[in-house]
Amino acid sequence: MRMPREGRLFLAMCLGSLFVLVLYFQSITKPELGVKTGSSPGKSRRSPLQTLYNGDQQLELLSAQRSLQGRRELLEQACLSHTRKRQVLSPEDLKHLIVDDKHSLIYCYVPKVACTNWKRVLMVLTSDGRYTDPLAIPANEAHVAGNLRTLSEFSVPEINKRLRSYLKFIFVREPFERLVSAYRNKFTRSYNTAFHKRYGTKIIRRHRPDPEPEALEMGNDVSFHEFVQYLVDPRTQREGPFNEHWERVHSLCHPCLIHYDVVGKYETLVPDAQAVLRLAGVEGKLQFPTSGKRTSTDGNMAARFFKHISPFYQKKLFNLYRMDFMLFNYSTPEYLRT
Repeated sequence: MRMPREGRLFLAMCLGSLFVLVLYFQSITKPELGVKTGSSPGKSRRSPLQTLYNGDQQLELLSAQRSLQGRRELLEQACLSHTRKRQVLSPEDLKHLIVDDKHSLIYCYVPKVACTNWKRVLMVLTSDGRYTDPLAIPANEAHVAGNLRTLSEFSVPEINKRLRSYLKFIFVREPFERLVSAYRNKFTRSYNTAFHKRYGTKIIRRHRPDPEPEALEMGNDVSFHEFVQYLVDPRTQREGPFNEHWERVHSLCHPCLIHYDVVGKYETLVPDAQAVLRLAGVEGKLQFPTSGKRTSTDGNMAARFFKHISPFYQKKLFNLYRMDFMLFNYSTPEYLRT
């Protein structure tokens, strides 16, 4: 007997929501023992996830683990306190989660939080010898789609299997320092003409009184104040998700639905990165690249940018990024006048 159309629609909706439930509950479980990892078929070794949660590590690893565990617990508490509505996730929402099957790792990349260097590292780890030195990989090549696999490319059963048994890690940064870094990189560098054309011209058209024709055409002189106005403009939020460079971390990586085993911070990048490589069993073979730049955006630089933003817009912007501040235990900046 053929099922009525209404019944078929209801069944499809139920099956579609099943992914959400499986994803959420399986992503918060502890690791399964005996997971086979590595490139040698049949050879069993301890996975990074097992190394993290089992208590027989070396003293150095245990010390790093205590710090990472504190961040995990703070994140879980913040999620319980500040999230009320269960978000519906689909595989499409997992495009920022990069998968390394060889070392049982899942990394959610956040632009402006050393993600270029993490992508370089993962290209070395997954390349089977093609790459050996992360810094020898050009930055633009690290961002080429297809060089690394993302979780969204797998089937739902394969997604859940990896969420359950792989070490999941994320690196975060003080939200306003990351925002100022994104502005400086995308709107004050002459080579970023694509951003100037796509976003700069729109920002100037909407938020600059009597703009010059050249500014409307080039979009290469957006002020930080205009950028802030654009971000808090309801029209911007109605148009869809933010660009990934200034999108909120909780919208990119869904930390209240996916249980991240390691929450690294930009402020402690080197030791946190070393801890991840140690858990992956590659610390002696691979070093995380460190930059010698002295122009990195810090709190003092962010304060200078916010000095000319009115309290009205400061408050609106803080409310926009409030969840990232709370989830990742960042204090309200002292320079804000809200």
